[in-house]
Amino acid sequence: MKKAYMFRIYPTKNQKVTMVRTLNTCRHLYNGALSERKRQIELNRLRRNFQVFPWGKPDWVSYEDQANELATCKDSFQKEVHSQVLQNVLKRVNKSIENFFRGSGFPRFKGRNRYDSFTYPQKGFELIEDKLSLSKIGNLKIILHREIEGQIKTCTIKRDVDQWYAIFTVEIEKIIENVPVVAIMGIDVGLTSLLTLRNGEKIEPPKFLRASENKLAKEQRRLAKKKLKSNNRKTQKLIVAKVHRKIRNQRKDFAHKTAWNLVNRFDLIAFENLHIQNMMQNHHLAKSIADAGWYQLQTITASKAEEAGKQVKLCIAAGTSQTCHVCGNKQKMTLKDQVFHCNQCGNIEDRDVNAANNIENRCTVGMTGIEACKSGLSIDIMKQEAPTLQGGVVHIGALPKAPEYKDILEKLELPEES
Repeated sequence: MKKAYMFRIYPTKNQKVTMVRTLNTCRHLYNGALSERKRQIELNRLRRNFQVFPWGKPDWVSYEDQANELATCKDSFQKEVHSQVLQNVLKRVNKSIENFFRGSGFPRFKGRNRYDSFTYPQKGFELIEDKLSLSKIGNLKIILHREIEGQIKTCTIKRDVDQWYAIFTVEIEKIIENVPVVAIMGIDVGLTSLLTLRNGEKIEPPKFLRASENKLAKEQRRLAKKKLKSNNRKTQKLIVAKVHRKIRNQRKDFAHKTAWNLVNRFDLIAFENLHIQNMMQNHHLAKSIADAGWYQLQTITASKAEEAGKQVKLCIAAGTSQTCHVCGNKQKMTLKDQVFHCNQCGNIEDRDVNAANNIENRCTVGMTGIEACKSGLSIDIMKQEAPTLQGGVVHIGALPKAPEYKDILEKLELPEES
């Protein structure tokens, strides 16, 4: 089992300069490697249109090609960065291209302050008591507020506004025994009530963004009045970013505490698989949906359930609120209707409670669904797994194999490089 530990680090002024320079070097390498991949894709598309393939097949730039080229022609800035950090940047580019051919959007070029982390994938870092030794950077003060369990595999240095963090990915060799399923709970997520349990219990949304709107609006107005490219504008921009960071941390803390409470109480937790990106198209509800943090809550719950040997399942969301869980009768309802009144069997109950019962029923039919908390489940979009449907239950399994590049070459619509 893999797990990540995040610790605050305190670099000196000189070390901050070195780390920022490392980020900029990695960003330029990322953009250069992506630009080379983009040009080769466009060239292959032109060759295909004109049927000009002198070698009989398209010529693709691979990670190995770029890594070999990097090893032979480093510039002066790249020589100041650990070699494996640069190799990891090329792997990020390769992963982005693979995700594109699986159906994701084409990877974007990273602008200034849009590249905030670099990774030591194998070596180049070492923990020495209360110090973190990084190759080409030095010894940094680190606060190890909890013990690290397992063997450390990678170390990622991340910048969050004006703070720096070290994220250690560890591999834990521990056999997790599955807990017998006794307590089952279907949960409906919403905006009026963040979570509605099948037994009628409700957890209200904290609405951290709404609570900080006035302060955020005040700081953003100050930012708008600052002169462009001035030092005062840079300072005010950091203040606005800190407000957003506080909201983000509050939401994450609430999600962790709520998830831990659910995992401690129930052996099987059933959620509905919502298409949140589509729901965000409703501009009347988009801000409230973003503030609720449904996806973050579900993924954190699944991660904690996996560690505890419990299960989290996702079911299809269509019709959960408009179907009677007693008789199965379907009837239309609007968002204003908060009480479900079945026209067939006379069942009357709260709309969200009825939906939670339907969610639980769909996830426990025959108990044959596969749990959603597989080890591949992660918040990082680069590692997210594609869902497949099995008998009404969404199974988060392995990504489908990427199709051959030549089969989808004609469908490419590449953005212009900015």
